[in-house]
Amino acid sequence: MTGRCRRRVMVHGVVQGVGFRPFVYTAAVEAGLSGCVRNDSCGAIIEVEGEPGDIEGFLDRLRADPPPLAVIETVAVQDIPTVGGTDFRIADTSRSDGGRTLVSPDVAICADCEAEQRDPSDRRYRHPFVNCTNCGPRFTIIAALPYDRVNTTMAGFPMCAECAGEYADPTDRRFHAQPVCCPRCGPTLSYRDRKGHRSTSEDGLRRARRLLRDGGILAVKGIGGYHLACDAADDDAVSELRRRKKRGDKPFAVMVADLAGARTLCTVDDCSARLLSGPQRPIVLLARSPSAPVAASVAPHNPDLGVMLAYTPLHTLLFGLPGDEPGPAALVMTSGNLGGEPICHRDDDAAERLSHLADGWLSHDRPILVPCDDSVVRVVSGTELPIRRSRGYAPLPVALPMSVQPTLAVGADLKNTLAVAEGRYAWLSQHIGDMDDLATLTAFESAAGHLGALTGVHPELVVADAHPGYRSTSWAHRHADGRPVRQVQHHHAHIAAVMAEHGLDGAGQVLGFAFDGTGYGPDGAVWGGEVLLADYKAFRRMAHLRYVPLPGGDVSVLRPYRMAMAHLWAAGVPWADDLAPVDACPPNERGVLRHQLETGLGCVPTSSMGRLFDAVSALAGVRQVVDYEAQAAIELEGLSRDVGPGAVRYRFDVDLDVDGPALIDPAPLLRAAVDDVRAGVPAGVIGARFHAAVAELIVDLAVECATGTGTVALSGGVFQNMLLTRNSSTALAAKGFEVITHHRVPPNDGGVALGQLMVGNSG
Repeated sequence: MTGRCRRRVMVHGVVQGVGFRPFVYTAAVEAGLSGCVRNDSCGAIIEVEGEPGDIEGFLDRLRADPPPLAVIETVAVQDIPTVGGTDFRIADTSRSDGGRTLVSPDVAICADCEAEQRDPSDRRYRHPFVNCTNCGPRFTIIAALPYDRVNTTMAGFPMCAECAGEYADPTDRRFHAQPVCCPRCGPTLSYRDRKGHRSTSEDGLRRARRLLRDGGILAVKGIGGYHLACDAADDDAVSELRRRKKRGDKPFAVMVADLAGARTLCTVDDCSARLLSGPQRPIVLLARSPSAPVAASVAPHNPDLGVMLAYTPLHTLLFGLPGDEPGPAALVMTSGNLGGEPICHRDDDAAERLSHLADGWLSHDRPILVPCDDSVVRVVSGTELPIRRSRGYAPLPVALPMSVQPTLAVGADLKNTLAVAEGRYAWLSQHIGDMDDLATLTAFESAAGHLGALTGVHPELVVADAHPGYRSTSWAHRHADGRPVRQVQHHHAHIAAVMAEHGLDGAGQVLGFAFDGTGYGPDGAVWGGEVLLADYKAFRRMAHLRYVPLPGGDVSVLRPYRMAMAHLWAAGVPWADDLAPVDACPPNERGVLRHQLETGLGCVPTSSMGRLFDAVSALAGVRQVVDYEAQAAIELEGLSRDVGPGAVRYRFDVDLDVDGPALIDPAPLLRAAVDDVRAGVPAGVIGARFHAAVAELIVDLAVECATGTGTVALSGGVFQNMLLTRNSSTALAAKGFEVITHHRVPPNDGGVALGQLMVGNSG
């Protein structure tokens, strides 16, 4: 008698196209087990037979040391009858049970492939499309499941005999790597200049690198779309790219070859280094070194740089391998589009839309099925804070704290992402952008269709923002097809999103601070400085910034001096010419603005904390007109980050003795800031005092309003602000509160769809 037994192991998660079956095969063989492994529509099913101790060792390895790209959500084990046998095999895929596979995102080139690309003796030496099961494109090339080559944009590239052998060998790291190829059977690299002259392969690379070195602007086809690149140290080239893109002062991202290159530009701590060099390779916002060798025009008036490492084999070749002509050490690498448009991802579209932006095109003939912008993150107190969740992260699922019906959430109109969900999983789309033109709406529809096809979710419910003018909300109603459409208040969705990603089931309430630029309130006002006692079912507005007029709507968003003057008017502070925003306002506009504020003509009341940041920035003399969203607040935070507020404290008045939510009045803060301006206090100190006052306000309101809960949730675009988020979280924790902030989805409107899913399924 022996203790031989057989067990079936059901693994759910991201386990297809990531080298999971070869890993299982190797682990089982090394443990002396027989059996099989196969993919199914829920993940993978493994049967192992052998001695119980050997099986337990195998299971320990399965849980503790899976392939780097695998995401194991659950492992279920059951005993089954033994069948004998001595071999272990990889079985055919079965998709008969109606379950669901979780698709892997696109992944940066791995160390093994990079070593092969650099090895003159390897057949993939200098191959621009080297990949394996541990790296390469996934999400942007998959048309449908199962994840087989025929269902990807690699279907048109038949494998040569050597690649086919690797693909079929379970001991090879390219086993069932769907994009596998080599120079003989893979896509072809090509370069074209403005005159239409073409070059291929190595000659094309040399010409592209020379263009960059000579100050030109290059369109480069990446994994999820085209980038526009130029030498980041060449101020003329960067300024020209900024002019062509109509970019204003909005910062450009910078790409470097490796971590050492990143350290020449910025301060890189351990957490930032892990993010920069990890498989996602996002853009990481880092404090710029004073001596960073980049042009001032890369990120004007901004103390940070958005830095990413080369993440495709083509990028590594563009920087050059040993023996190549030297190229720029750092490249501006920005999305291939005009401001506000979706990123170009089709070759014909790039040729047309980038014709006035680029001096040359470095491209290839592997189609991109799904456009996908670069992700953006920053580090706050040693923890990742997403700013834009896209390449490298989408469409990884977010586990939900409760089961939901098949649902589509359409998100918001700024920084749009949509989401589908069913059961205990939600899938957020890649970053789509601002829903302000036909091209973005078209990209939105494509993303909705593709995400539904990959997940197999057939929505029975549609959830949208409560704003009656949102294009996403209108789209939801037009495409409801008889399904119910539930509308969710914007700031409730913000708080629900951070609750969901922290696994809160909604049985208890949290005190949520939803601070952002704009969101439609049930009373018709523009909300944005909200304190909500909330669960998924409902919220109670506990406090908010006192309403001030928002004169002219978006006009005042683009001209912070108008918002400063509106706040001064509401606070009873005269408009004197020695105040920067008053001086910035043309005399004729000043008269019109006063008339608007006195009569309410063209004004809507707002409680927006984002607009208060704009006002203080303008009052401190930092920024009177903006080129991009939150520019005034970003520049104020940058000046304030390393400055102590000193002994002077700004404060808000909070009126708790009102019928309804407490009113937060910034008037005393504004009067103190005016006194500081007239006393010549530097803008950074004014900003530091303002940030300290907002953090103190959050703590005071938490103590006052957190009835029956010890959990405080921080969400909304204002909490992208590293200084405010860090100071608020630290002070709240010191008071004994559990503080939850965003780590999986952005605090800005890019995370709203997740909250919509939860609220929409709780009504």
